[in-house]
Amino acid sequence: MSQRAPVALPADDDASGVIVSLYQKQRKIYPRSVSGWFVRWRWAMVWATQLLYYGLPWLQWNGRQAVLFDLSSRRFYIFELVLYPQDFIYLTGLLVISAYALFLFTTVAGRLWCGYTCPQTVYTEIFMWVERHTEGDRSARMRLDSAAWTLDKLWRKGSKHALWLAISLWTGFTLVGYFTPIQTLWAEVQSLSLGPWEGFWVLFYGLATYGNAGWLREQVCKYMCPYARFQSAMFDKDTLIISYDAARGDPRGSRSKKADTKALGLGDCIDCGLCVQVCPTGIDIRNGLQYECIGCAACVDVCNGVMDKMGYPKGLVRYATQNSMAQGWSAQQMWARVLRPRVLVYSTILLLICAGLAASIYLRHPFKVDVVRDRGTLARLVEDGAIENGYRLQLMNATEQTQRLRVTVSGLPGVRVVGRSELELAPAEARWLPLAVQLSADAAARLSPGAHDIRFDVERVDGLVESTVRLAEKSTFVIPR
Repeated sequence: MSQRAPVALPADDDASGVIVSLYQKQRKIYPRSVSGWFVRWRWAMVWATQLLYYGLPWLQWNGRQAVLFDLSSRRFYIFELVLYPQDFIYLTGLLVISAYALFLFTTVAGRLWCGYTCPQTVYTEIFMWVERHTEGDRSARMRLDSAAWTLDKLWRKGSKHALWLAISLWTGFTLVGYFTPIQTLWAEVQSLSLGPWEGFWVLFYGLATYGNAGWLREQVCKYMCPYARFQSAMFDKDTLIISYDAARGDPRGSRSKKADTKALGLGDCIDCGLCVQVCPTGIDIRNGLQYECIGCAACVDVCNGVMDKMGYPKGLVRYATQNSMAQGWSAQQMWARVLRPRVLVYSTILLLICAGLAASIYLRHPFKVDVVRDRGTLARLVEDGAIENGYRLQLMNATEQTQRLRVTVSGLPGVRVVGRSELELAPAEARWLPLAVQLSADAAARLSPGAHDIRFDVERVDGLVESTVRLAEKSTFVIPR
């Protein structure tokens, strides 16, 4: 970002020649490494999410990739499920579940998503791990950045960025592997025959990962992510947030381990500043709740370590609610308020939506049918004075077994399918079936001209299941004047 030109204020008696910049240069944050219970949980989520993300495309299922969103053939494979664009309702249900889960977790314990599973947090954690192993811990990185360029500095910086780029490009490659079979994609990479579409998205997503996790980091959370702006709408005074116990910690001040804090008139906070040094967004949690806080709890771990060394009770910085901090509640009282009606309502709605989506997937039909009228010939007279209408049926196999389907028509007396009425569909195949439907002259004579409702019944006749599977689709039959 370019720096704005300084603005010179008019000279007066108090401020002669004072220059005020309209832009404050961003201070680089050097997070300190920390260990503790919450750090272990955060790394557990890093491992879980990345093993799932990187490993899932390589998993095989029924002789194909287990999870594949094949845009070219418009089929989406998720283990045993074969989905078509007509199944968009399932994506809608998944998005609704994700939204309610986010509302629920945020209401209960703030930005859990941001602190433990957000891709920005996860990749920033991975990139900082690489940075610590190539450039050293916080103080070493600060010295390295301020030092002149040497061979050692060039080697350390180059190694870091090379590893960052390798992780980023593999991340982009994996993303594209969900849309193009990843084994085919890997063969194309090895033979340097990667297509333009695949190549663009590998580079685009890879460079986005490199820029966001390597360079922007906390700027994404503070300025680019909309969640930081509207999260307060889901908070209330009974939401668990990272909190500093000012009543216990203040007045702050340094002291020896053996010092009598009461005689010195000090609280438990020794004002070491470690809670600020470990914060990935560079805030001071002792100033209260701030929108930049992503809820990673690094400050909790480091403060608990300091309290252990000083022989003080843990929990000076901890997960707590505003009400519990203000009123001095016990843990039992606090948790009783966490499980409040708002949380129970969110939980009930979420469970109902999950149950509904699961039931819908379980009860879905093994094939799909769309009926389209033949616009070229709406109706025509054929031999014996019968009336014929043309249709096109799109039949889609939603399983990975061959299915044989039979089409019949009903709704008008004497209406029948002429010609081919059975079709065999290969696994996950979609095919158009041209179909002619006739109405006898006698039956047509008893009906008025115009459109009349009919119904196409598509039945599976291959005996794959004990009960008959049948789908019905409505259409119209036109009798000309």
